[in-house]
Amino acid sequence: MYRGVLMGLGGIARSAHLPAFLHDPSVSSRLRIVGIVDAAITTPGSFHGIPLLNSPEALADLGRIDFVDICTPTSSHLAMSLWGLSQGYHVLCEKPVAVDRTEASRLALAAHAASRVVMPCHQYRFNPVWRRVKRWLDDGAIGRWHLAEFRVYRLAADPGVGHSPVPWRGRREDGRGGVLLDHGTHLIYELLDVAGPPTAVRGWTGRLRHASYDVEDTAQLVFEYPDRMATMFLTWAARRRETEIRFIGERGSITWSGGMLTLERDGEVESFDHTVDLDKSSYSRWFAGLFCDFADTLDSGDSARPIADIAQVAAVLEASYAAVI
Repeated sequence: MYRGVLMGLGGIARSAHLPAFLHDPSVSSRLRIVGIVDAAITTPGSFHGIPLLNSPEALADLGRIDFVDICTPTSSHLAMSLWGLSQGYHVLCEKPVAVDRTEASRLALAAHAASRVVMPCHQYRFNPVWRRVKRWLDDGAIGRWHLAEFRVYRLAADPGVGHSPVPWRGRREDGRGGVLLDHGTHLIYELLDVAGPPTAVRGWTGRLRHASYDVEDTAQLVFEYPDRMATMFLTWAARRRETEIRFIGERGSITWSGGMLTLERDGEVESFDHTVDLDKSSYSRWFAGLFCDFADTLDSGDSARPIADIAQVAAVLEASYAAVI
């Protein structure tokens, strides 16, 4: 049993991390949250029976700590991860952990020196719809694919917990970047999982609707490969919430639109309704898969794999912002 502390009690911690830790048997039998640290906590107490603390200094009262789970805004991720490693803790951190190659290198050196694991929260890998898409691609269901399209439409940045007129994701001071950094990180590691690193990236970012944000609310990217290409369009300036992912190959296509997943190959069409799997109430199950992977990684001591994952995503994020025209 690995004992951990949740750092930050915001929206993602309450809606996804804690439900997975507390209610999924495969997680709760291996990972236990024994404390929650949040600077906004003003009086001692507990949350779901877990002690609430307002500073990391109070962790000494909790006994053995094996890992920290960082659920704070993006601007704190690197510093808190380095702090966790300096204390001898393994680190589980919300995405993105690093936003460029220099930051990823600092993390890799610190993790190696501490002989500890740093794992990013790339939970979309455990989304059952994406897992089916990846399995079809790995199995060659549509032959060699040559075009991928990712499109994500949202009305605004997720407000998180609180009532600020500008959500923290819309403020550079807290979020470091806009929709490209926030939601784009998920799409980037999904693309890397099926296509590897691109040879070149071209992009555009801007604010189309949310003038109060000081980060981009819309981004368009083109990823070039020797024999294929991928496009990504992400916006917080839409009129309704939509997601669509499409792969086109020699024998057919895979289309994920809303809750429906469709495979067309050799003239035959199969459709699967994943609406329930994509409801927000199901997100904790994606995290449960991620947390089990984290526990397995702690068992094996394979720190190289998650560090390489962080570095590959950071390199593409850096290239994407650098390529913006």
